[in-house]
Amino acid sequence: MIKQTSNEYEHQYWNEEQVLIGIDEAGRGPLAGPLVVAGVVFEKGYENPLIYDSKGISEKKREELFKVIIQDAKEYKIEIVTPKQIDEENIYRATQHAMNRIATTLHADIVLTDAMPLPGQEKKVIDLIKGDQKSISIAAASILAKVVRDHIMFGYDILYPDYGFKKHKGYPTKQHIEALDTYGVLDIHRRSYGPVKRCLQIKLEL
Repeated sequence: MIKQTSNEYEHQYWNEEQVLIGIDEAGRGPLAGPLVVAGVVFEKGYENPLIYDSKGISEKKREELFKVIIQDAKEYKIEIVTPKQIDEENIYRATQHAMNRIATTLHADIVLTDAMPLPGQEKKVIDLIKGDQKSISIAAASILAKVVRDHIMFGYDILYPDYGFKKHKGYPTKQHIEALDTYGVLDIHRRSYGPVKRCLQIKLEL
């Protein structure tokens, strides 16, 4: 059975001739690599029953839908937030700031986010819990963000083959923690995150 987004918010505001942006991110939890934030604007009435929360569909399906979304979107924008920015701002603020930049840049009346308030944003913001399952625009943004981030981590896997980035994508798995302890902290690691901070502290004490 194909899972589908309900699109209740899109239809409500499309009926009022409002244009919507859906914004979502990938990579708040990993110890390494960037945060990727994406925003998508579709034409009024756009439908695609295959577009769903990126976590709920296969990698192959995400790759296929990525191309469809890029082609079908009226507008889209992708922001890459570096580990250094994350360490300087903290992950919550870094996410908010990237989402705010996208919301300000894209042409729309209403901003839908996946449970992220955007204080200071001039446009109307609706932060939906499980928004990537309730809005096709947010779901599409989640797919763009996830695919772009995965590709970045595949590149890091080639550069740093001992760390297993292709498999865990930088998340704090047992394999990743062991690689950190064995091979040390890389420039792409987030130094403000506990396991990385601990690894750096141990190195200083040696």
